[in-house]
Formats: sequence, structure tokens, C-alpha cells
Amino acid sequence: MPIDAAKALAAEPRTGEITWDHKDVQLYHLGIGAGIPATDPDELRYTLESRLHVLPSFATVAGAGKPGVTGGLSMPGIDVDLARVLHGGQSLVIHRPIPATGTATATNRIAAVYDKGKAAVLVLRTEVGDADGPLWTNDAQIFIRGEGGWGGDRGPSARLDPPAGEPDRVVERHVREDQALLYRLSGDWNPLHADPEFAKIAGFERPILHGLCTYGITLKAVVDALLGGDVTRVRSYTTRFAGVVYPGETLRIRMWHTPESTRVAVSAVERDDAPVLADTIVEHT
Repeated sequence: MPIDAAKALAAEPRTGEITWDHKDVQLYHLGIGAGIPATDPDELRYTLESRLHVLPSFATVAGAGKPGVTGGLSMPGIDVDLARVLHGGQSLVIHRPIPATGTATATNRIAAVYDKGKAAVLVLRTEVGDADGPLWTNDAQIFIRGEGGWGGDRGPSARLDPPAGEPDRVVERHVREDQALLYRLSGDWNPLHADPEFAKIAGFERPILHGLCTYGITLKAVVDALLGGDVTRVRSYTTRFAGVVYPGETLRIRMWHTPESTRVAVSAVERDDAPVLADTIVEHT
């Protein structure tokens, strides 16, 4: 069996130093669609170094995305075909605001291995802190088709009851044709997002957008629409990747807002509102 759950869970955590600066933050923000209109003061806080605020989802690429989703596939006990791999979900806890320039220690390990029958799910946990203490904790749920069925723990269900009533806000965000090509410069080099031939091998008609790009686009929409553009109000952000996005499509982002949290659902407009992000919650002040 390509996945040895016991070996993966028992492996020693991997620890390394990561660094980033304002150029990395600006590139990430551009990769999730910031900067339109280019001279809008609300956009300049994402693109101009003298005004820079760091969107919390930058944590998923800080240090060029290390260890990243594909990094989890090199852990002991894991030997799988990259073409079978999809990003199933992501959760992020922010312990304090992320600085625009930083050096930190990242510790990553396989926190769980679940047997979903026809697939396996790995939970790759990354904990990051600097000299002043913890900064963030990232959990990436990595879905591996065809690698389940060994009789292991199925794990918890991520499904939530649908939000009640009509959304408080609905916004649409167009995804540029070159969005995946720009976003991958922040560190996720999976050819699924750029190479048409690889995408076909993986079962897609053409390259798809990174799930974490949609994740960032969505958080920015919530911060801008409901949190007054204040990135420091975000405390945590969780989602399940329910479907793909193709560059060139339009995202419809529905938001149900309370003082402590916002439920979000994201769909692809051009494909009859096909689900993209589900079971999505932003907790905030």
C-alpha cells in the first residue's frame, strides 16, 4: 500500500526556517486578484509597500509555500502519484497579525490519515512562530484518489448545515485567464495548474485554478466587503474545496454575516453556480 498511516503519523516533525518580505506579500496579493483598479486606495493597501497590509491567507504561501500540499507527499510513509492528488480543504488559525517582512520557524507533520474508502485524506499541519511567539497554524487536507480502503479511521465529516436565509452580501470576482500562472509564482508549482497535458492526465479538460487561490480571493472579498478592509480582524478561516475553477470564470461569493463570524459559499457563475467552496467560515472580531 502506498500509504503507511502508522509510519506517517509516527514520523518526526520537520522543522525549518522560512522568510518573506514585502515583495512576496505583494506578489501573493496580485496572484489573488488585488490591484484592480490599480489606483484605488482600498487596493493600494495590498499592492503598495508603503501602505502594505498582509491578508492572513498569505500564510499558505509564506516561505514560497513550504511545506505546501506537495511537500506533505514527501513525508515518511507517503508514496503517491501526484496526478491523483487534490486539495480537499484548508483551515487557518491566525495567532497575531502577519508582518510584511519576517523570519520564522515552520514545523510540519502529518496530523491525521483518514480512510474514505475510495480515497485517502492526509492532514498536513504546519505551525509557524517567530521570536515573539506563535504566528499561525495551517491544516491542509490532501485528498488522494484511489488510495483508501485499508479499513482505517474515516475521520470527522466536514459537512455543515446550509446557511439559513438569504445572504447579507453577494459579490462577484472575475478570474483572469493568467491567474493560475501568476499565482503559482508564490510557490505552488503543481503542473495541474499550468500544463494542459498534465491536466488531461489528471482528468480535467484544461488546467484548473489553485484551490488556495480561490481561498485567497474569497477571504479578500470578505475582508473588503464586511470587515472594513481590516485584515487584523480575521481570527480563523476554514473551507472545503467542493469543485474546480477554470481561469477565465467568474466567482459568485455569498456571505452570511454575524458580529463574530461569516459563513461563505462560492460558486462558478458560468457553470450554473457549480459549487467551488463549501462549509466555509471566517471567524473575526
